[in-house]
Amino acid sequence: MSTVFDKFSLDWFRLDGKVAMVTGANQGLGMAYAVAFAKAGADLFIPHFTEDVSEIKELIEKEGRKVYFLRGDLTDKDYRKACVDECMKQYGRIDILVNNAGASAFADFDDYPDKYWDMCINLDLNAVYFMSKEVARVMKKQGGGKIINIGSALSYTSDAKCPPYTAAKHGVIGITRNFSNELGRYNIQTNAICPGFLATEVNAELRKDPKFYDKITNRIAAGRWGEMDDLMGTIVFLASRASDYLNGVDINVDGGFFTVL
Repeated sequence: MSTVFDKFSLDWFRLDGKVAMVTGANQGLGMAYAVAFAKAGADLFIPHFTEDVSEIKELIEKEGRKVYFLRGDLTDKDYRKACVDECMKQYGRIDILVNNAGASAFADFDDYPDKYWDMCINLDLNAVYFMSKEVARVMKKQGGGKIINIGSALSYTSDAKCPPYTAAKHGVIGITRNFSNELGRYNIQTNAICPGFLATEVNAELRKDPKFYDKITNRIAAGRWGEMDDLMGTIVFLASRASDYLNGVDINVDGGFFTVL
């Protein structure tokens, strides 16, 4: 029995020699995922839509890791293929895919614009499915890999004025479970992180509203909003050998928000 236990090592959590593709990692929570991977030893490839990549480039290179970028629209089939082709050109492999890029749009339900629905579904759901399929072809050939989808508190509940985001994030959990069934036999594990309410620049104005801030904070068992580094350990775990027998699972990193009425 001791030989079984002797196999385990904290090195299982290392990502040395791995290549991680993290969509939209030049900003927001994606930046936390990318930096976590770099600290664990991985090199990065970052598909991005907004132009500025200076901060994430500096953060990754500070860890002594390499990073390449390709700008474009993930709802474009040709761009998705170009990302895979360019990553393979630069590194020759893709070990980890994080489907992080996303968008939301809020409006009154009765007048909710069709263009908002199409935008959110195409990026938050369709691009996750098609990008994962594109990368999975590479992972099959190389003998395995990790696909990590990014859900939300709205993967389990709903909020007013954002129907497509809610629908897409519910769908991300379905995609995660389906891909785990389809790809598990190829040593590809597909799991999801569902972040709760984190204190970021995106929601800085919302947090200034005492009524809204208190409503959310009072439902978080930890008694505080999360910080970006609260996600970093979980993302590294899901990308590492330590999670090889975890497949089709969604993990709430929310301070206990989902457990409280």
